[in-house]
Amino acid sequence: MFIRIKDLELRKLDFNEEYLPDTVDFGSDLRQLGPLQMVGRAELVREHHGGQHTVDDIRVVATLKGRMDINCARCIENVELDVNRSFDLLYRPLDSTKGSDEVNISEAETEIGYYKGEGLELEDVLREQVLLAVPIKTVCRPDCKGLCPHCGKNRNIESCDCGQKTGDPRWNTLKGLRDKLQ
Repeated sequence: MFIRIKDLELRKLDFNEEYLPDTVDFGSDLRQLGPLQMVGRAELVREHHGGQHTVDDIRVVATLKGRMDINCARCIENVELDVNRSFDLLYRPLDSTKGSDEVNISEAETEIGYYKGEGLELEDVLREQVLLAVPIKTVCRPDCKGLCPHCGKNRNIESCDCGQKTGDPRWNTLKGLRDKLQ
């Protein structure tokens, strides 16, 4: 769904969109398990920047609900996550920041997104919010043992004797020296 500035000049836009799996690309690590529901409103916010200069911002207030699947960071087993997020975002035209390459911004301005052209694609907002809702490192359970770095077995399911092996052979000379000192 494309949110046009011209449409927002006439009225606020209420939306209730459902996105089926494989309609939005979340990258290779994240998979959508069912429909994602986004309900909310988009409206035009005109900011006056001195004189006759105004900036047309798009404000999106919505909630997002759905179910996602991601691999555990330790054992790479699938982990299902509920995504339930409310947000209130402001999007500013990309060309409104013209000027020098270095600009001081306030903390509040770090929460502003940007759009290019005549409006904003709602799927881009959805993708951004789902990616922000997923933890940086997802684990299947707090005590996940992960994969064995030597043989690759999932240590949650089966044990291996790789941990019994001696360490790196490059340390053998120092280990022999330690044994002589004792």
